[in-house]
Amino acid sequence: MPSLKEVRNRIVSVNSTQQITKAMKMVSAAKLRRATDAIVQMRPYSKKLTEMIATVSANAEGAKENPYTVVREINRVLIIAVSSDRGLCGAFNANIGKTTAGLINEKYAAQQEAGKVEILAIGKKAAEYLTRRGYKVNQKYADIFTRLSFPSVREAADYAMNSFAEGEFDVVELVFNEFKNVATQILRAEQLLPLVEKKEENKQKTTTADYIFEPSEEEIINELIPKALKLQVYKAVLESNASEHGARMTAMDKATDNAGELLKELKLQYNRSRQAAITKEILEIVGGAEALAAE
Repeated sequence: MPSLKEVRNRIVSVNSTQQITKAMKMVSAAKLRRATDAIVQMRPYSKKLTEMIATVSANAEGAKENPYTVVREINRVLIIAVSSDRGLCGAFNANIGKTTAGLINEKYAAQQEAGKVEILAIGKKAAEYLTRRGYKVNQKYADIFTRLSFPSVREAADYAMNSFAEGEFDVVELVFNEFKNVATQILRAEQLLPLVEKKEENKQKTTTADYIFEPSEEEIINELIPKALKLQVYKAVLESNASEHGARMTAMDKATDNAGELLKELKLQYNRSRQAAITKEILEIVGGAEALAAE
């Protein structure tokens, strides 16, 4: 049985840890509110822009000739993996790494063996996780969350889009966590490039809008598609940012509760040890008194 001093030191240590986890939960809650406000404002605009492009480009000749819609034989692959810069958020970052590795093994195993799969890491944890496992990782934009803004994310999106348009990559995939609520984040693996027609969405549409194009259909489509692609990457980063704070808030809440349970056990153990020590001292005193009386 540990001594009273050891148990007392553990109680102090766990109590300090509990205060830290409480503080981290409060900080994550404050950041989560700002992050959810940003993504809630972004979603309607992103959805409407995506619907507009799908409607306009369905039968447009300009869309078919756009460099971002060209379908090629898949030889070179770029995967954009969005994680976070910090840990202490449960399995949030590990799930991104596992999903990215699973996507490569399931769809691009041949390209990976040939060394033609590159991972563009957004977030330091994804870069660290995948680098340790031997994947080719581009860490140029891994620190985006230290300066999170549309211009900084646009740089990463431009790299992916330009590389695809120039033929350096034949397909671009996007892996991120979609924010649902504080306790739930949904892992998404979506094809960013080439742009393909989503048949399921088109089946649900019963009517199509009639647009008047000015200056021309081709110019408008060539202007909208790059904006939509950059917005899609930015939306994924915002989703991941909100998901990170939600995951950390949940993890710190559980850690605080676990620390509370551990404190209860340690205090009970301390009281038992203290009672045993007092009983032992009483027995020693009684034994000494009896020995003196016998003399």
